[in-house]
Amino acid sequence: MSGRASALALAFAAASVALAQPHGHVHRGAADHRFDDAERWARVFDDPARDAWQQPEAVIRALGLAPDAVVADIGAGTGYFASRLARAVPAGRVVAVDTSPDMVRYLTSRAQREGLPNLVARLGAPDDPGLDAPVDLALLVDVYHHIAARERYFERLRSRLKPGGRLAVIDFRIDAKLGPPPGARIAPERVKAELARAGFELEAEHGFLPEQYFLVFRPARR
Repeated sequence: MSGRASALALAFAAASVALAQPHGHVHRGAADHRFDDAERWARVFDDPARDAWQQPEAVIRALGLAPDAVVADIGAGTGYFASRLARAVPAGRVVAVDTSPDMVRYLTSRAQREGLPNLVARLGAPDDPGLDAPVDLALLVDVYHHIAARERYFERLRSRLKPGGRLAVIDFRIDAKLGPPPGARIAPERVKAELARAGFELEAEHGFLPEQYFLVFRPARR
């Protein structure tokens, strides 16, 4: 790992520790003030050195999105994935959801600044993604382990998928060198079991990310 990538790994790990603290993560709601300085967080979350291990372009290719797809980036933060997704679906729409009002403000400004009219920001709730219309794909990157009452949350999310819609979950492996404290991480086997109880079945599992698992689900056939 290069010196710059190592520095980013340490910064991202520190951010993840902060996110894992009580009242400190993306799904604790609007009363949480840890994310009032989105510009500061953007220096960590959008650092180009992150690309080496997050591999956003490879992730988006693996998702195989149609140009007119509607995508929800849940827990979008400062828009690291949302902005790239918006470019990948030029005839579609990306709904960037976050529970921090300052992140939503930043996302709205970023969409305007980067000329992405198909990127819209929405304020979500800790127990509801708050989607106003069905989507083709819901993507959660480094967010799953922050959500409480996950089975109920994902039952609600399942109802907001279009026919043929999918759910993609990317999160840190138990043995990853960066990310939240090991005790806050969730093994992929547990993710599969929890989402099965929420009415999903595994469609694909990608193994190319060095620090994270990458699982794609669809609503289970009844």
